[in-house]
Amino acid sequence: MAEKKKFSIVTQEQLAPAAKLAQKMLDELDRILLGRTELHRMVLVGILSQGHILLEGVPGVGKTALVKALSELMDLNFNRIQFTPDLMPSDIVGTHILQDNDDGKRQMCFEAGPVFTNILLADEINRASPKTQSALLESMQERSVTLLGQTRKLPKPFFVLASQNPIELEGTYPLPEAQLDRFLFKLQVTGADVDVMDRIISTRRRGEPPVCETTVDADKLNDLFEMMDMIFLPRPVARYISRLVAATHPQNLEATSTVNSYINYGASPRAAIAIAEAGRAYALFAARPTVGFEDVRAVASAVLNHRLILNYKARFDKIDSFTIVDDLLETLDEAGLDLPDDIAIAES
Repeated sequence: MAEKKKFSIVTQEQLAPAAKLAQKMLDELDRILLGRTELHRMVLVGILSQGHILLEGVPGVGKTALVKALSELMDLNFNRIQFTPDLMPSDIVGTHILQDNDDGKRQMCFEAGPVFTNILLADEINRASPKTQSALLESMQERSVTLLGQTRKLPKPFFVLASQNPIELEGTYPLPEAQLDRFLFKLQVTGADVDVMDRIISTRRRGEPPVCETTVDADKLNDLFEMMDMIFLPRPVARYISRLVAATHPQNLEATSTVNSYINYGASPRAAIAIAEAGRAYALFAARPTVGFEDVRAVASAVLNHRLILNYKARFDKIDSFTIVDDLLETLDEAGLDLPDDIAIAES
């Protein structure tokens, strides 16, 4: 019988070196790509949570540059796939080809596709057909590829960082809900402000970023993963996460009026797991050995915004998922005590 893995709670002193290394990674990303500290923090939180990330933004805002800098920062294998309407599943996962052996006989040999890497950039993922998009489903969930009845494991670690353009929708295929749910985060990549653009054109010819210095290798990254396992999730915080995800479903006892008015379907249990893991990573950056309510609030929007299926009324009233999540975070009581207003005011 296999022995169960034992987890121990880390102290703040033990966590400090890992937090320092994570901060060093963040500082290096900030040096390479200017003016987006919070975006970079969330991307690294997603990586430490061993999750996949969907980056949404208009062309030219640095989505591809961010992923490439991330791969150089971590000294991991990196492959890029430009998704197009004629892309086939075999262009992603690989295929079997007929080859001649030394003895003159022929046999089918597996030719691995670009998915066999550590970091996969799926550029403009919504431009490929649903058939091609589905080629990533097994890879993203099971970290494996099955062809002709044989399952092959992908390298560890394995991350998919996908990009999509929110404004040029002609000739695109929206990602199915099953695939969206496999992304830990959906992050909005916005344009640079005046000060950042001034720094870019004043210090960088043709906008080219400086050379990225490798900060972590695979071994150091595994050490960070192991440290993540030791960050404690208190029962009240776990309960809050569960209530938060449950409250995204209409007619739930704690669902807000906004949820009941604008949502058809709420988030899946996978969202609760994602918030818990991302909360651990966010706590690591702050060198906190336990996950707090503030960590949950910091990551909840990135986890939930792409998992809520809005109805026609939300589109008519111009209500987006970010507004609904913000309202839910403001309304839902962390402790779950459901105190009357007069008692809550008196105690505060």
